Amino acid sequence: MIRNKINNVSRHWPLFMGALLLLLGISFPLMARETVPGLKIDSGDTAWVLISSALVMLMTPGLAFFYGGLVRKKNVLSILIQCFMILCLISVQWVVFGYSLAFGPDIKGVIGSLDWSFLKNVGLDPFSGYSATIPHQVFMIFQAMFAVITPALILGAFAERMKFLGFAVFSLLWAVLVYDPICHMVWGVGGFLRNMGALDFAGGTVVHINAGIAALAAALVLGKRQGYPTHISPPHNLPFAVLGAGLLWFGWFGFNAGSSLAANGLAANAFVVTNTAAATAGLTWALLDWIFNARPTVLGMITGAVAGLVAITPAAGFADVTGALFIGITVSVICYFFVSVVKPRLGYDDSLDAFGVHGIGGFWGAIATGLVATKAVNPAGADGLFYGNPAQFVIQLKAALFTAVYSFVISFILLKLVDLVFGLRAGDHEERIGLDLTEHREAGYTMLD
Repeated sequence: MIRNKINNVSRHWPLFMGALLLLLGISFPLMARETVPGLKIDSGDTAWVLISSALVMLMTPGLAFFYGGLVRKKNVLSILIQCFMILCLISVQWVVFGYSLAFGPDIKGVIGSLDWSFLKNVGLDPFSGYSATIPHQVFMIFQAMFAVITPALILGAFAERMKFLGFAVFSLLWAVLVYDPICHMVWGVGGFLRNMGALDFAGGTVVHINAGIAALAAALVLGKRQGYPTHISPPHNLPFAVLGAGLLWFGWFGFNAGSSLAANGLAANAFVVTNTAAATAGLTWALLDWIFNARPTVLGMITGAVAGLVAITPAAGFADVTGALFIGITVSVICYFFVSVVKPRLGYDDSLDAFGVHGIGGFWGAIATGLVATKAVNPAGADGLFYGNPAQFVIQLKAALFTAVYSFVISFILLKLVDLVFGLRAGDHEERIGLDLTEHREAGYTMLD
């Protein structure tokens, strides 16, 4: 009964959303902005963070190509539209109230208040709490791109079998109830994980553990695809996936080096270690393929490179090149084991290895930061276990475990609730025909497999 009523309403939900946005636009005109005396905008820093914001934005279309190339041809457009829907949906959520929840005035170390909703007091002057040399709105839009790509990563776990409406509702709720609180706890002024001393330079915890664990919850709630694992076709377009991986690697320089929030030596270090870890991980995965499967593969190399990018993310502003080499080698070994051995034995259907790469890679990167971090790179950070400070490793482990548990529990509950009200799983017929035609009445190709 409830679902039937919701289905009737859902036919008109775009009109409702449009009317709501129009009402909000009329009701909340531009509000006064706070000014912060004594802070001066640095044009070089501002230019770099704006460029980095654009680079991070490009990662979401890059992810669309990466994931899109890995699914069957009958579902490629469903991946592309899901990524672009998140880009649009979360961009609006972020400026309306998401940024305020994530970075606004602290409430008990867990969440920000709504004082900065509609970017009230988020103006063109610097805000010393986050960056004293760039406009507050530049910091806001840089962080918006992180908020966009994080829920997009999750769709790799449920690719080819989730209804579009359920996907959109879940993504919005997940951003509000999972991403924004974790973001505040780790990066927001007053956040309790930040105050605990957890190091996460560019999102190993906030982005990758958070999304990767939610991906596992989604795979478990939705169940396996039809025919999994014996009758699932291989990736339909590896060149698409390689293009996507290249765009991700390119955009990741903004993701990591941009997180210095300045055009300085720390940005240079983050850039160098990001490239080093990605390259090392790609080589390591290729070598593992060569050893265990007799030949290196394109899919293995790009998967390894992405795993290296994931794992270096929390450490990019705290580790030197030696640490990057260590992280690149070890993350490929760990993720290769999970993808090749653990997943088949446990039998869960993580379609595109979102959990195996982002969840496991992010978890390892977070705790590896507690090993290889050194104040020689960033005096504002901390030394890790390898530099005589075992306490930092313990802090990193606690932060990673807390994020994993929080993300899994809330994500699981949200998935169940959305499934109860809207429905999540596409029907057997829709899944067999493909989501491109059944959900969107479009086709990426003239023939279906």
